[in-house]
Amino acid sequence: MKKLKTMDENVLRLTILLFAFLLIAGVTKGDSFLKVSIFQTMGKQLSEYGLMAVGCGICMISGGIDLSCVYVANLCGIVAGLLMQKSGFPIWAAVIAAIVTGAACGAFNGFLISCLKIPAMLATLGSYQLFQGISVVISGGSSVGNIPKAYSAFGSVTVMGIPAAFLVFLAIIIAMSFFMGKTVFGTRIYLVGTNAKSAMFAGIKNKTILTGTYMLSGLISGCAGLLSLARINSAKADFGTSYTMQCILIAVLGGVNPNGGFGSIPGIAIAVLILQMLSSYLNTFPDISNYYRDSIWGIALIGVLIINFTLEKRKTARQAKMN
Repeated sequence: MKKLKTMDENVLRLTILLFAFLLIAGVTKGDSFLKVSIFQTMGKQLSEYGLMAVGCGICMISGGIDLSCVYVANLCGIVAGLLMQKSGFPIWAAVIAAIVTGAACGAFNGFLISCLKIPAMLATLGSYQLFQGISVVISGGSSVGNIPKAYSAFGSVTVMGIPAAFLVFLAIIIAMSFFMGKTVFGTRIYLVGTNAKSAMFAGIKNKTILTGTYMLSGLISGCAGLLSLARINSAKADFGTSYTMQCILIAVLGGVNPNGGFGSIPGIAIAVLILQMLSSYLNTFPDISNYYRDSIWGIALIGVLIINFTLEKRKTARQAKMN
């Protein structure tokens, strides 16, 4: 109950921050920022790296990390694109093949981490090079285009003015919130992340939990790759290389503890909205080059880590005094 209350407080803080930033952006750049078209564009863009951030965040809750999310997404997009190019190959079958590919990539990561005991950072760092290499080989090093219009049209579809991609993002957020908060498997992910040895002594099969966690991350990344394929009508092995830093930043900003055992999917979702609004807000300043973006994300990540560390230290000190 205490952990749940802390999560609710974190979501409340993020919600206040979101509306405060929205107010500042509206006051300073109202004419160029508060437009329906701007919010629709944001909804399409954030859905892709937002899903990758969810997958990365779930792995961080388990006590690990997934640095391969972007390249799993690219590989899945390329697989789907190549299959859709084949005459007579059903679009739905290509979508399923892409999702299965994502789950298989995640299972491979889980095997390296849970069975071979390779540290998650090193395992996924190596696997992302592997997945990128496979993507380059099967795509011939070029973009995979000529996607059927029946599929690429999904990238521009709106439902009552809301992009369909954003609705997919919301659906997965709701599903993952339920999964992590209400199911036994989700609870065990938190337990493994909190203390893997204690979880093992409690009868939890850590290998199964970790493998399933990374499979879930790969599956979600596969969905992100499919959304990207629909939006830009192509897939490439090195697309979205800067998304890795953003995924980590979003997870940490959303309240996920890098050491594992703490974090919530709603917190990650709100952090995605904040980061996308910040990115769109920076676009309204022509003097700020896109080349500065990575530096801004890096500074923001370090700042959030310092703030979280300070708050956690104060919280521990208060609890020690009470005891």
